[in-house]
Amino acid sequence: MKRILFIFSTLFICVLCAAQPSWVKKASKSVFTLKTFDSNGSLLGNSTGFFIGEQGEAVSSFAPFRNAYRAVVIDAADKEYEVGCMLGANDIYDVAKFRVNIKKSQPLALASSSAVEGTSVWVLNYRDLKQVPQGQVQRAETFKESYAYYTVGLELSDHYIGAPLMNENGEVLGLMQPSAVGSKASFAVSALFVRDLRTTGLSINDPVLRSTAIRIALPDEVDQALLTLFVASSVKDSSAYATLINDFIAKFPTEQDGYIYRAQLASANKDYAASDRDMEEALHVAKRPDEVHMSWSRMIYQKLLYVPEPGYGPWTLDRALQEAREAYRLNAQPGYLQQQAYVLFSQGKYSETDAIYEQLFNSSLRSAELFYEASRCKEAQGDTLAQIALLDSAVAQFSRPYLKEVSGYLLARAQAYMNVGKNRPAVIDLNEYEDLMKTQVNDQFYYLRYQAEMGSRLFQQALNDIAHAIEMNPQEELYYSEKASLEVRVGLYDEAIATATQSIGLWPQNSDGYLFLGLAQCLKGLKADGIRNLEKAKDLGDPQAQNLIDKYSK
Repeated sequence: MKRILFIFSTLFICVLCAAQPSWVKKASKSVFTLKTFDSNGSLLGNSTGFFIGEQGEAVSSFAPFRNAYRAVVIDAADKEYEVGCMLGANDIYDVAKFRVNIKKSQPLALASSSAVEGTSVWVLNYRDLKQVPQGQVQRAETFKESYAYYTVGLELSDHYIGAPLMNENGEVLGLMQPSAVGSKASFAVSALFVRDLRTTGLSINDPVLRSTAIRIALPDEVDQALLTLFVASSVKDSSAYATLINDFIAKFPTEQDGYIYRAQLASANKDYAASDRDMEEALHVAKRPDEVHMSWSRMIYQKLLYVPEPGYGPWTLDRALQEAREAYRLNAQPGYLQQQAYVLFSQGKYSETDAIYEQLFNSSLRSAELFYEASRCKEAQGDTLAQIALLDSAVAQFSRPYLKEVSGYLLARAQAYMNVGKNRPAVIDLNEYEDLMKTQVNDQFYYLRYQAEMGSRLFQQALNDIAHAIEMNPQEELYYSEKASLEVRVGLYDEAIATATQSIGLWPQNSDGYLFLGLAQCLKGLKADGIRNLEKAKDLGDPQAQNLIDKYSK
């Protein structure tokens, strides 16, 4: 009996060895354990994973990466390597693609086609080489048009999540997934699907990738990588943004835009010498040098306009103009000419600025905004009539019925009209502005229109607007004084008395309330009360009070 058992055991071991494919030992060198850690360095999660490229490209389950600040892989030789960056992720299928900081990795080959039902498969985990689970594909479902999702006749523990599902040739078919509780089967998602994960210019806003603190790799395409830099400028902190720019320069050392972005960041940090060095490097590698000169001009101009101190000797308006002119010389784009106009305007060289705008009116930049910019130049010269003519042209770029886009130009023209005493057309513009911006007008708008209406002798409209201003901002004393003054002017003495009394209640130490209360009372025939209030206004320092006291005391 013992002999029979010995023979049976020997045969069983031989079958096991024969059943284990020859590629297992070699393939195991490509499989590893992934460990992730939180911000305190405590272990967060772990999974199996494997290399799919020679430059450290690897795949595993995504779950351990959530909220992770650091990740490492430990290979079959117990060597530990840092995870450098995320190359892609999908939380629906719980898979991640990432790069490990290793000089050279040994990848597993991926099967080029999907396995069919009934195919024999193995699940490899480098810690269990003596017993490599073998099963069959029970089902192969297609998703996203070309990828397979496998159901495998194997009951496996969570220890195998992230492990490779292999075919008889030692090629990877899929990456093992978590199994449902009590399930007698296991599941795997196509390895080709995980391989094809990649970052794009918008991945920096991907909620899945943002759920891990491990940095996101730049896309391989320059235009997508540039989009990443653009998006990151508003969503990343300055340190992370600086790292991203340096990554871009390291990945694309002959692309001018990386140096321009870094120069802009240096300028924002007031390191203007470093900014100059990067702009010089941008020119050195530039395929589009006109854009470099334009960026340089704009950067200098914005520094001088918004951050004049501390000064930096080489950065002057003359230098900004020189760079813009060089950009235009290399490539006669109207935008480069417009930049020259901005600089010349800041230098007070208005006639040269006017000449440039005359050129631009016949260019592709012709727009309402362009006419508005030109109008500001006329305003600076005190030529209000020319300013209004240019604002007319700005408004003329829109057709009726007007949309909100025209509102700013209507407001600017109304204010220009008021400056030359043309209050009636100012009121018309302000009425149209209110129609367009009903939900956004404030007390200052109503006070402005009140002034235009007063200049047009539209007293009822003026009363309505100053009342609106008070309603929207009841803490502005000036509005009460203006309202009481107008009510006295049009003979609404009771209303003036009420407004002035309200003003006194809010500001008892200010003279205006007493002045208009006393004046309204005197005009209504209540001279004794009126004189007393005028005396109070005089005591509070009002310069008009004595003349009114003298007039109504007779």
